[in-house]
Amino acid sequence: MDRGQRQACLLVSAAALLIGAAVSPQLPIRDARWLQSPDVVADLTQQPAECLAWPREPRLRREVAIGRALFRSPLLLGGQAARVGLSCASCHRNGRTNPHFHFPGVSGAPGTADVTASIMSEKRGDDVFNPKPIPDLGGDPHKLKVKGTAQLRGFIHGLIVEEFTGPEPSSAALDSVVAYVTALSPKACAGGPVRVTLAAKLDGIDSAVTLAKGAYMAGDEATGRALLAAARSGLGSIDERFQVAGLDQARAQLREADAELFRLQEGGTDWAGWDRGWPRRERVLRARENRSLFNPEVLKRQL
Repeated sequence: MDRGQRQACLLVSAAALLIGAAVSPQLPIRDARWLQSPDVVADLTQQPAECLAWPREPRLRREVAIGRALFRSPLLLGGQAARVGLSCASCHRNGRTNPHFHFPGVSGAPGTADVTASIMSEKRGDDVFNPKPIPDLGGDPHKLKVKGTAQLRGFIHGLIVEEFTGPEPSSAALDSVVAYVTALSPKACAGGPVRVTLAAKLDGIDSAVTLAKGAYMAGDEATGRALLAAARSGLGSIDERFQVAGLDQARAQLREADAELFRLQEGGTDWAGWDRGWPRRERVLRARENRSLFNPEVLKRQL
């Protein structure tokens, strides 16, 4: 069996383990697939404070915002990670860490990952199971080997194209992810955990689409497409939490929005159409948030 076949078998095995170890067969939230937690409701409705020090200069703020959107998009990593919906933010929630992350074949104890696991990479897979604690990117910089050094860009590039065998990112996209990781700082940390809310996810979609439009207008179609992919992933993460009886109309709005973004991604130019339709769809979603799995009480009942 060659390495590619072995990798495919490992992925199938991991998928079977994920199904068998799922928190609940009724829970559609993908983040729940790789949780081993004493309090699932808390993990799915709260996350650490982001610790993001926004630059003052507009150009740098835009670069950080692009990196932030891509950091949360599974398609940045590509390969097996994208197939199962893993993004950088799956391990580094809000740019921090994830003490209850557990992916079969990649994690040992919760909160660890083997960055040379053959299941994710044909290039870095070493057939040795050696998971390490997931670092806090907004924590003590002395505990992060390459953050703040000239090696950070090459390190992140290697994570994408070698550790996860993802597609080659555009130079602008890679620089933006580096800028986002660099802007995470313990000096910007304030308070404890923050709620996972519909409003925050909608803001993320608004930001990604606005940034995508700017990238297209600047002639950077590669980054524009990546940002629209991030926005569509955001729609998907909302849809997961609206998979509750009686919310079919809200989910229909999400499907229509996704179709519009897909048309833009494929070379469409009707940005005005998106600007007209999206606010109405947002209102439909906001009106039903309390009945969705964003609500901890609804989530408890679902579990």
